[in-house]
Amino acid sequence: MSRLVQCVVLKQESPGLESVPHPGELGKRIYENVSAEGWKKWLEHLTMIINENGLNTADPRSLELIEKHMLGFLFGEGEFAGAQGFQPPRAKK
Repeated sequence: MSRLVQCVVLKQESPGLESVPHPGELGKRIYENVSAEGWKKWLEHLTMIINENGLNTADPRSLELIEKHMLGFLFGEGEFAGAQGFQPPRAKK
């Protein structure tokens, strides 16, 4: 049985992540407060951030910007706190 978390993204109790998705204290916080579905929504948003800003995930400056967006999207903190409205495009049928 999967563990349940009170997801800060979905605002409801949902199945949690299977492992810590990010290093350090932030990763532990995400593991404890973000569901698997909430994390999936973040990854969809992250793809948009990387593409729109031309970020390189091997560049420490890009990783710093990604973490700031992550805090805003997941926890409503920091300068990117209003970025939760992203809706990925729907697949064409």
